[in-house]
Amino acid sequence: MTTGVTAPQGFRAAGITAGLKPSQTPDMALIVSEPAAIAAGVFTTSVTRAACVDYNLEVLSTHQPVGAILCNAGQANACTGAQGWQNAVTCANWVSAALGSDDRVLVASTGVIGKQLDMPKMEIGIQGAIAALSEQGGEAAARAIMTTDLIPKVHTVSAEIQGQIVTVGGMAKGSGMIHPNMATMLAFITTDAAVELEAWRSLLRRAADASFNQITVDGDTSTNDMVLALANGATGVMVPPAQLEAMVTEVCVALAKAIARDGEGATCLVTIKVSGTEDATDARQIARTIAGSALVKSAVFGRDPNWGRIAAAAGRAGVSFEPQSLGIHLGPFELMRMGTPLTFDRTAASDYLRGTEVEIHVSVGSGMGQGIAWGCDLSYDYVRINAEYTT
Repeated sequence: MTTGVTAPQGFRAAGITAGLKPSQTPDMALIVSEPAAIAAGVFTTSVTRAACVDYNLEVLSTHQPVGAILCNAGQANACTGAQGWQNAVTCANWVSAALGSDDRVLVASTGVIGKQLDMPKMEIGIQGAIAALSEQGGEAAARAIMTTDLIPKVHTVSAEIQGQIVTVGGMAKGSGMIHPNMATMLAFITTDAAVELEAWRSLLRRAADASFNQITVDGDTSTNDMVLALANGATGVMVPPAQLEAMVTEVCVALAKAIARDGEGATCLVTIKVSGTEDATDARQIARTIAGSALVKSAVFGRDPNWGRIAAAAGRAGVSFEPQSLGIHLGPFELMRMGTPLTFDRTAASDYLRGTEVEIHVSVGSGMGQGIAWGCDLSYDYVRINAEYTT
């Protein structure tokens, strides 16, 4: 079954075990596009960014066609100096040579920071990944980029345009160190639509801002965060940019929510909706601040309908609003109206917090701005997982 990155025409993928992780679970993914694709990327803003980030930025600056994306799990190739850079270049060259192609290759890594790539295993693994390439390889590739993730994350959207089916597919990984600012958060998007390069790059940025940049698990931004997107035009259909952006955004939002839901130790997905600001930027900022509040996350885990923590987080988001305009809903329960706390059924509200999905709606005025962010609760298991995992 074609799913995720291999759902669009012209894409094959593979996920194999190269022996890069002590667990001996799948740890190398390869995505190949035929024909070669135009490429876009959104990357971490961390100063201590990984070699693969710098390498990809250089590749994208050339505007050359991209034929493949290689991703390894196990070593992040971050804080690895000049050798790390050379290793990234070498891996890309190995893929190009093995495919017999002059098209550029993008690379991504996730895993332990400060560890050099195991190059002998990388070289052998690349050969194995190429041999395993398949149009049905989307889910295997998604599994191969997992670290502390519990589930693979894939999503596909299709639409009939000009009499043809056009598809956008994607896969992502992320469970901890999630607070992207373009976690470890990696996402790969593919489409068989035809699109102009600059339009592709600008719509990916907007899609990322509305999705991956609106999730938080623990407030930590990774050295390796990136979203890479390939459009190979295999259908020959030039999709209207607004329609293609809507499809890409739908895929990105689904993957972002899957990352938040799969947060390390999480028991529920928390959706924060904010309205009444002057613009969407302000609303998103408030939503993301609430989603990232350790006190709000702890209250959700403790099944405590503590509206005070929500109000405090909204107030420190850096967005000006009148306190007497503040309203808060926890699912169906109205906790505050016009800055005044209300009487509500605390037992029922606590029971609501036991669900696998929790929604908090905050209103701060009468403006037209709306925003949404996604996060998860903060459990004891988060501390246990990260106390035991070397980063």
